[in-house]
Amino acid sequence: MPNPKKKHTRSRRDMRRSHNSGVEVPQLVACPNCKSPRLPHNVCPTCGFYKDRVVVAQKAKTEEPEAK
Repeated sequence: MPNPKKKHTRSRRDMRRSHNSGVEVPQLVACPNCKSPRLPHNVCPTCGFYKDRVVVAQKAKTEEPEAK
């Protein structure tokens, strides 16, 4: 089995590995209930809806008094 005659530099090694480190943007879908973006196959963080039913009960939003 062939062996390298000289050591490759860190720069050359990292340039070879650089194309594997691309960050992927998560694919989002619209919630069928509230139309907010969510990850597929996950409960909607806004309304708690998943597969045509409410799975997680959400707390009601309370309005805070305005600061004077």
